[in-house]
Amino acid sequence: MPGQARRLLKDIRAELPVLAGVATTVIFFTAGKAWTTEISSLLPAAAMFVWLFVVMIWCAFGVVRHAEVLADYLGEPFGTLILTIAVVSIEVTIMATVMLGGGPNPTLPRDTVFAVLMIVLNGMIGVSVVVGALRHRQQQYNLQGAVAFLAVISCLSLIALVLPDFTRSTTDQSLTPLQAVVFGGLTALLYAGFLVIQTVRHRTFFTDTAAAAAATASASASPRRHGPVHSIPYHAVMLVVTLLPVVLLAKPLARLLDHGIEELHAPTALGGILIAILVLSPEGLTSYQAARRNQLQRSVNLSLGSALSTIGLTIPVMLAISIFTGIPLELGLPHAEAMLLVLTLFIANMTFSGAPTNILLGGVHLVLFATFIVLVFSP
Repeated sequence: MPGQARRLLKDIRAELPVLAGVATTVIFFTAGKAWTTEISSLLPAAAMFVWLFVVMIWCAFGVVRHAEVLADYLGEPFGTLILTIAVVSIEVTIMATVMLGGGPNPTLPRDTVFAVLMIVLNGMIGVSVVVGALRHRQQQYNLQGAVAFLAVISCLSLIALVLPDFTRSTTDQSLTPLQAVVFGGLTALLYAGFLVIQTVRHRTFFTDTAAAAAATASASASPRRHGPVHSIPYHAVMLVVTLLPVVLLAKPLARLLDHGIEELHAPTALGGILIAILVLSPEGLTSYQAARRNQLQRSVNLSLGSALSTIGLTIPVMLAISIFTGIPLELGLPHAEAMLLVLTLFIANMTFSGAPTNILLGGVHLVLFATFIVLVFSP
């Protein structure tokens, strides 16, 4: 009996994120519903924003815990794919909520997708490469997988975020309905095709056999700690349950975010950055830990996979919402940001060009990330 009580206590402690998420959701959809609709001053709004933001990040880490257990059960690349899809679904939900509720913000999806790409391709990759180089000097990865990721990311990101600024059918950075339907459909089809390649036809492109063997030996000596481990159905269900509070709390968070940016006269792109941080924080930590364990392939799958999923899932959904609701959507980046995106893709292709990664390449990515932050506050 004492053993059962201890196991129950461990289970409850491990599921604290979902308990906190459910409690916060109940509060904000009952007694606290008026808190985000009748905001009187900045200080209470800031306190509520921090509360929601912390709870949602905590739930996101809970999602990652269950996804990582499933990853251990299923192996690569399915494990990383589950984690990536789960995390990106949070981003899609938040942006859809913002678009469908409150005042129109036609550039928020663009700013969020661009922020995700900069954080992933420069911040996450830069930190992972530098940390891996400091601990292991040089790290190997599967070139075929990295090339496949970057080819699709480069194609879709330039079509979605750069091309709309050069089309002549509209006077702003938006797309015509025909362009939106075709580009959205092609994006979804290409992403679906990539998933087939990743999970069925060329699974070996996204694994590193030598690193996987070393990781298995290391894990047997010191197993990774996920907390209590149960069956696959248990963790699959709990992943969805832990994700629900994040989805439901997106609406009150969006209201507070809009109010704060308006009151502080902050750059509108800051909203996209905060959403990107919320979405990517657990995935970024997982990528960092993988690089420290000399599992660069897993880090590459996580970082490049999340960048690709952001474009492959977010852009078609946002375009569909814009077409069916008539909500304005501007995807084209200003010229400075477009140049930074092109430079980032060029450097990323050089980083994963076949040679082992080293600390200099990581430093280049971090310089580009610092440039992105400067441009947000001083465009």
